[in-house]
Amino acid sequence: MSTASPSGTPVPGQLTFVAPRRAKPARHLADLTMAERRAAVTELGEKPFRADQLSRHYFEKLNGDPALMTDLPAAAREKFAAAFFPSLLTSVREMTTDAGTTRKTLWRLFDGALVESVLMRYTDRTTMCVSSQAGCGMNCPFCATGQAGLTRNMTTAEIVEQVVAGARALAAGEVPGGPGRVSNVVFMGMGEPLANYKAVVGAVRRMVEPAPDGLGISARGITVSTVGLVPAIGKLAGEGLPVTLALSLHAPDDELRDTLVPINTRWKVAEVLDAAWDYAARTKRRVSIEYALIKDINDQEWRADLLGKLIKNKLVHVNLIPLNPTPGSKWTASRPQDERAFVRRLEFHGVPVTVRDTRGREIDGACGQLAAAE
Repeated sequence: MSTASPSGTPVPGQLTFVAPRRAKPARHLADLTMAERRAAVTELGEKPFRADQLSRHYFEKLNGDPALMTDLPAAAREKFAAAFFPSLLTSVREMTTDAGTTRKTLWRLFDGALVESVLMRYTDRTTMCVSSQAGCGMNCPFCATGQAGLTRNMTTAEIVEQVVAGARALAAGEVPGGPGRVSNVVFMGMGEPLANYKAVVGAVRRMVEPAPDGLGISARGITVSTVGLVPAIGKLAGEGLPVTLALSLHAPDDELRDTLVPINTRWKVAEVLDAAWDYAARTKRRVSIEYALIKDINDQEWRADLLGKLIKNKLVHVNLIPLNPTPGSKWTASRPQDERAFVRRLEFHGVPVTVRDTRGREIDGACGQLAAAE
């Protein structure tokens, strides 16, 4: 892993991630387990069952304003608001495309840090793409967020609130298609999720726990991405959470991956893939290999062949991503013919492969673009 140098620049090859020290967000209901909520309510001089009521309002009714929780004693509502419902996210800017079914929101956190989330409504599901850090310390050169550097880790509640905000918009019928619910969550927004391990696992638990403990989203509908933090992948495999692991590989050879994904200087391709196969064996979940196709950089047919040989006959699926270029970047998407050739070579090796639907290109869909512009 890497630490931050005094200048804030990530230093590859170390074993811990340290965000710059700053004030922490106030505690929120979603930061706490149900047992912790009951204890906190009791400390306020209220009966423990009030925690269940608060949880049902927030996770089931999507209401975060105790003033509207009329089944609670009026005298206690202000107390609950101060203790459990601080303002976490403030919408700075929202952009829509795909006839309103794709919505990207730029959020300002309590300390001014900026993060992004995207709601994508399809005919059979609605997916929220959420951020787990403000910025990112992985320093991948083709990624807008990576070039911005790491500001800080997000809290469990700040992560969860992105999903709740999307769920509120769906429930209110604000997204074309009528009232709905969030069915899928992907940790593919700003940040390296496994570098903020405790908060991310806490957020996943809030998402999958049934109401009133959490949002009741199926663990199989949640995907956690990583550039390949090997110890954290092993730890996640033991959490008892059958979420999908998405490995951002982007190159099958160490020479190129050292450049595209600098953490590869710490954990090489073979070691990262071994961790992925171990994850698949322990969770029985198919691993997703994320591969951004970059023109003349990693889209050669021989690299497709090498990738196919490395992952064939594994519990795996390749998700090819036409690069969403960022302003001023030399990196751009592969030519259509090269993309097609890459797919053919993977299919030749019997590897399941799809090309990701590139939603959001018209609204600066690559994570970090809105924050950078702001």
